[in-house]
Amino acid sequence: MNESVWVRDEPDSPCRQICVIHPEHRLCIGCFRKPDEVGMWAQFTPEQRKSILAELPARGKALRRRRGGRRRGQRRRASRRKG
Repeated sequence: MNESVWVRDEPDSPCRQICVIHPEHRLCIGCFRKPDEVGMWAQFTPEQRKSILAELPARGKALRRRRGGRRRGQRRRASRRKG
């Protein structure tokens, strides 16, 4: 059987199976795509997909910068109570 029929010359989905939309940034916290990009991924051309994929690292940095802020504050308060 010829398996080359199933080979596609286009970018794969960046989905990581962590499909949660960040409420403030409106990005999936798993792959950093916008909800409309997730829903329309199959209809995008390879060029459109490559363009979106190029933007994802910067989007990810924006989300990571905000993570952990609340937890650090909770640790400080807890250490004050102990001392």
